[in-house]
Amino acid sequence: MLKKYAFYLAASAVITLSGHTITNALAQTASGTVLETINAAGYTYIYVDSGSSKDWVAIPETKVSVGDKVNYTQGMEMKDFHSKSLDRTFPAIIFSPGLDGEKVAAATPAAPSTDDDSFAAAVAREQQVQPATPAAMAVASGGSTGAVVPATEVSVEKAPGDNSYTVEEIFTQAEKLNGQKIRLRGKVVKFNANIMGKNWVHLQDGSGNPMNNTHDLVVTTSQTVAMDDVVIFEGTVAANKDFGAGYNYAVLVEEAQIIK
Repeated sequence: MLKKYAFYLAASAVITLSGHTITNALAQTASGTVLETINAAGYTYIYVDSGSSKDWVAIPETKVSVGDKVNYTQGMEMKDFHSKSLDRTFPAIIFSPGLDGEKVAAATPAAPSTDDDSFAAAVAREQQVQPATPAAMAVASGGSTGAVVPATEVSVEKAPGDNSYTVEEIFTQAEKLNGQKIRLRGKVVKFNANIMGKNWVHLQDGSGNPMNNTHDLVVTTSQTVAMDDVVIFEGTVAANKDFGAGYNYAVLVEEAQIIK
């Protein structure tokens, strides 16, 4: 069994690198005129008028002036975001990996904030890596591929009920199950608290193929669990979930609640 997992993980590393390259190549950009700019905690906050909308965008600290025409890479949008460093709440803000092209000269990025107003630091906890700059985080991430937990020796019985599925079944039937409420039982192999207002739980039940990362399923919940707990969750399947900036999940289970 251990030899099989070693082979799967070696092959998975190659797949991860390939998928990572594709993700970065498909990044989309938006453009507009800078109406306002603020530097704080290693970020430059720019208020951009695209012609059809006006949006706040956070990028790694960069030399930008009011009136500049900029192109920026699309990223994760967060609602009602409160910046501790600015003591200001933005109704909506886009966390972008940075500007596209050479319209303006980038400054040497300052060290990113390690408090809760750094989206890069939050995702770093899910990825289990040290945050460098926000741009580096966005480029280096492979989304769920980057966060996947190596397969463990675990065998968990499938949860009871007509709407119950194994980890592997949720991956293989993701499109069919998208938007449906399901149950699954699994062992907690990773727990990260308070990322984008949710707790992120990785479950494994012994099913799935580590070679293509269908053995490790992410569940988001408001509840707290402990490592190695075996729990039954009920939540809604979300297929092809894209948080922007390359953070893509083939499938996850959202708004999950523990079933006693």
